[in-house]
Amino acid sequence: MASPLLSVTLDDVRAAQDLLSGVVRPTPLEYSRALSDRVGCEVYLKCENLQRAGSFKIRGAYTRMSRLTDEEKARGVVAASAGNHAQGVALAGQLLGIDVKVYMPHGAPMPKLIATRAYGATVEQVGTTIDECLVRAKEWEAETGAVLIHPFDHRDIVAGQGTAGLEILDQLPEVKTIVCSAGGGGILAGIAVAVKSQRPDVRLVGVQAEQAAAYPLSLAAGKPVAFENMATMADGIAVGMPGDVPYALVRDLVDSIETVSEEELSRALLFVLERAKLVVEPAGAAAVADLLKHAGRPMDGPVVAVLTGGNIDPLLLLRIIRHGMAAAGRYLQFRVRVSDKPGHLAKLLADCAAVDANVLEVEHIRTGTTITVDEVEIGLQLETRGQQHCEEVLRTLRGKGYELRFG
Repeated sequence: MASPLLSVTLDDVRAAQDLLSGVVRPTPLEYSRALSDRVGCEVYLKCENLQRAGSFKIRGAYTRMSRLTDEEKARGVVAASAGNHAQGVALAGQLLGIDVKVYMPHGAPMPKLIATRAYGATVEQVGTTIDECLVRAKEWEAETGAVLIHPFDHRDIVAGQGTAGLEILDQLPEVKTIVCSAGGGGILAGIAVAVKSQRPDVRLVGVQAEQAAAYPLSLAAGKPVAFENMATMADGIAVGMPGDVPYALVRDLVDSIETVSEEELSRALLFVLERAKLVVEPAGAAAVADLLKHAGRPMDGPVVAVLTGGNIDPLLLLRIIRHGMAAAGRYLQFRVRVSDKPGHLAKLLADCAAVDANVLEVEHIRTGTTITVDEVEIGLQLETRGQQHCEEVLRTLRGKGYELRFG
C-alpha cells in the first residue's frame, strides 16, 4: 500500500505526526453503547470535534505551513474555507507567526467567522461556496505572492490529516471498519494512507451529503468532476469537486463512498447530542448518519465513526434539533380549522393532551383569503415520543373529525 505510486505514504504521515507533537491533542476515542446497539457491533466515536479549533483541520494546516521556507512565511498565506479550515490556518498562523488572509463565503456560520478573526486572521467574505472563495484566494496569491494553503489538495495537508488514522490504530488496534465524512477528501485520504498501509484488511467508508456528493460522480467518471447546485446544511463538506491528490488516494484505497440525506444528518446530529453528549456540526455527524441509515446490515466491528468537527452556529443547532426531532417523529407541526366559538380551541388542546402530545406552540389565525368568517385556523407544534406515537396522535385527531393541513 505504501508504494511509490501513492502521492502520500505512511512515512509522510508519521513525519507529520512527529511535527504535530505538542501542537495538536490526540483526540478521545469514545465507546458508544447506543450506537453499538443500533448497528449490531461495537462502535467508537473518534472525537475530532474536541480538537484544537474544533476540527481536524489544524493537523493539515500546521503541517503544511510549518514546512514553508522563511521567505514564504514572510509573504504570508491565503486560504478559502467555510470555517473549519479557516480556523485551522488562522491558528497555525498564530502559532508560527505567519500573516493569514482567509476568504469565506457569505452565509458562513458566525461562530466560525468570529473564531477565525480571533486567531488573528484577516477575513473577507466572497460568493456563497468554497469553490468561489478558492478562485478569489488564487487571485490574491497571484497578486501578492501569498502562499495558498489549500483546504485539501496538497500532500502535506493530506499527510497531516492522516495522523488521525495513526491515532485510531493506536487507540483501537483491532478496528475493522472506519467511517469518515468527505468533502474535498483530505481527511478520508489521509486516514486511508495511514490505515491501509498497515492494515489493508480494515474497511474504509467515506460519507458525503446527498446534495454535495461529488465523489460518486468523480469515481464513475474516472477523474474529479464538479457537482452542480450544491444545497446542504453540512457546510464543512460542501465541496464542489475533489482535489487531484485526495481523489487518487480515495480511488485506490477507500472501499466505498456512501451518501446521506439532510434528514439523516439532522437525525444523527440529534442522536450524538442526546446519546453521546457531544456537540457536532452537520458535516461532523455524517459518519453517524451513515451508520444509522444502514443500521442492521452486516458490518465488521469494531467500527470507528469519525466526528470531524463541532463548530456549529447555535441558531443552526436550534433549527437542526427541531428538524431532527421531526425526522425522528418527535416533533409534529400542522394546522387545523375549527369553528370560531368559545371552547373549540380548548377542546383541540384537550384532545392533544389525551394522547400525551405536549403542546409547544399555538398560533391563532382569524383572517385569511380562504378562512370563512365563522372559523379560525389553529397552528400547533407538538412534541411526541417517536414515530409510532406521532402516527397515533395523527390517527386520533383525524378520528375525531379534524382535517389536518401540513406545509
